[in-house]
Amino acid sequence: MPTPRASDDAGLLTVLSPDQVAADAPRRRLPAWLKRPIPASRGTYFTQDLIAELGLETICESGKCPNRSECWTRRTATFMVLGETCTRPCGFCAVKRGKPEPVAVDEPDRLAEACARLGLKHVVITSVTRDDLPDGGADHFRRCILAVRERTGATIEVLTPDFDGDTDAIDVVLAGEPEVFNHNLETVARLQQYVRRKSQYAVSLAVLKHAKASSPKVKTKSGLMLGLGESTGEILDTLADLRSIGVDFLTLGQYLQPSLKHLPVARYLPPEEFDELGRMARSMGFLEVASAPFVRSSYHADEMAAHASEA
Repeated sequence: MPTPRASDDAGLLTVLSPDQVAADAPRRRLPAWLKRPIPASRGTYFTQDLIAELGLETICESGKCPNRSECWTRRTATFMVLGETCTRPCGFCAVKRGKPEPVAVDEPDRLAEACARLGLKHVVITSVTRDDLPDGGADHFRRCILAVRERTGATIEVLTPDFDGDTDAIDVVLAGEPEVFNHNLETVARLQQYVRRKSQYAVSLAVLKHAKASSPKVKTKSGLMLGLGESTGEILDTLADLRSIGVDFLTLGQYLQPSLKHLPVARYLPPEEFDELGRMARSMGFLEVASAPFVRSSYHADEMAAHASEA
């Protein structure tokens, strides 16, 4: 089946199969607002060395996050549990895909050690998708939450896969009582098959809806990558869907192509457009909104959670 790729100037969609993307669509030149000076790396060494010493994975590194140096200099990171290999072939993601390794039973303890030594007060835990596991890794998430909280007393934010919509698995994660439950829609409904392939818009909404219904006190959170060919109307429709199920926090950021093998960028949104989308999102009732080109799911997540708790 042909797959939508990008909008042209008239707003019409062209189509490409995923195999044609890399050959047909070279990277667009970055606009000025997406160019940053190369930061001094000295401040990242402590975080980088600690992660290596304890044999942990981060989405910062595996996902080629553009904010890695900034966050690691602040001695914070988004930890990625359940290995480094994902079972889903999402076209936007730089994380390794293939046959995953066995789950490391001591990972929660190593994770808690890293968080303690970094002095973290708010910890973000994400994972690869593990469709090979009966519970999708839900109980491992729960064990990680409990280990980190016992060792550090930190608030916990989880950024989970969809667990194929399995509400029992979602409830296992929630049994760890994270303060924030995050699951990203990533893009608008029309582009889901193109961007996420094996994930579904309705399933992701159902995950967030169940999390809020099952644990009303938990703050639910979701995010979108922009610049994949979506329209403003589609963005606003998506935000309305998220608010209709009580999602509290929202992140909006610019999609950046990790390599020529990944989906191409259709458009770079200027900072003022992100500002306007953020304003509209706040008017819709989201408690906290982060909207800017370099925003990612866990970018300054500690500040977002803190502001919400003060409200």
